[in-house]
Amino acid sequence: MSKVFKKTSGNGGVTLYLGKRDYVDHMTSVDQVDGVVKLDTSNFGDRKVFVQLACAFRYGSDDLDVMGLCFRKDIWITHVQMYPENHKPALSPMHDTLMKKAGDNSYPFTFNIPNNLPCSVSLQPGPDDKGKACGVDFEVKAYLAMDKANPDEKIEKKDTARLIIRKIQYAPSQIGAGPKAELCKSFMMSDKPVHLEASMEKDLYFHGETIPIKIKVNNESNKTVKKIKIVVDQTTDIVLYSADKYTKSVLTKEFTETVDATSTFETTLNIVPLLADNKEKRGLALDGRLKDEDTNLASTTLLRQNVEKEVLGILVSYKMKINLMVAGGGLLGGLTASDVTVELPLMLMHPKPEE
Repeated sequence: MSKVFKKTSGNGGVTLYLGKRDYVDHMTSVDQVDGVVKLDTSNFGDRKVFVQLACAFRYGSDDLDVMGLCFRKDIWITHVQMYPENHKPALSPMHDTLMKKAGDNSYPFTFNIPNNLPCSVSLQPGPDDKGKACGVDFEVKAYLAMDKANPDEKIEKKDTARLIIRKIQYAPSQIGAGPKAELCKSFMMSDKPVHLEASMEKDLYFHGETIPIKIKVNNESNKTVKKIKIVVDQTTDIVLYSADKYTKSVLTKEFTETVDATSTFETTLNIVPLLADNKEKRGLALDGRLKDEDTNLASTTLLRQNVEKEVLGILVSYKMKINLMVAGGGLLGGLTASDVTVELPLMLMHPKPEE
């Protein structure tokens, strides 16, 4: 194991250890969260030590937690008591490694994440936004308290150690056939149509992978196709607290290919949607972010059947629009200009790393 993640409370009495920050959702199950707490009980008094794992939706900065308004909604939460000891999980190789690292007075814990919870997603903050980003996050927290979850008990920050973790999905091993769309459109002042067909080789592409789009145009009209424009839109559906659904383009690219009147044309155009080209777009959905680690556009959400919508948090999907910009001809010129547009669904995800 190359790295251990460690956080110590301000009072020095509680140290939290995890062997990894990313936990994979395999659709049928999620990686187990195995960790260790090291305790110095000299100043605990009557207080107990608990570890909690919470999946929460954050839709505002903690700084704005005023007048009893909470900007964090727990989707799912679970606790175990570590001291006085009553949680004794079956020891895993990860526990053994972490306990060797932590030394004496270290106690193992295990959490099982239900597979119906959302994956980690953060919404890109604007240039002036401060505090934690909005989105869905998972947090492991070790803390000192008299009771496990008494809402009236104030837990001091100095008595708490926290680590954010991510629940992530990888692309399925079986990638399907690519989608195809076609449209035949007639125009004013032309008795023949323009036929557009667009297709992709597969239904899923990895982040940063070049996406080739095969385009066929049969222009039977008396108009000229001046250029081809491709737009990739990300749709973020916030299903937890309201019916917010909004769409932002993550790629707009124009190609200067022309198709003369009464002619045919075939080509393959390549695009690569990247977060690097969208750093200023506030509210864009990103894969859950850990501190300042680099991230990317949010992966497409893979949905299970029969999952309650309330616990899904944020759903992310993509679609591609292929647009022929057709110039008007004759005396009316631009008044008869029009577009021919087809849409293709697109899935963007990470490949599963080799073991």
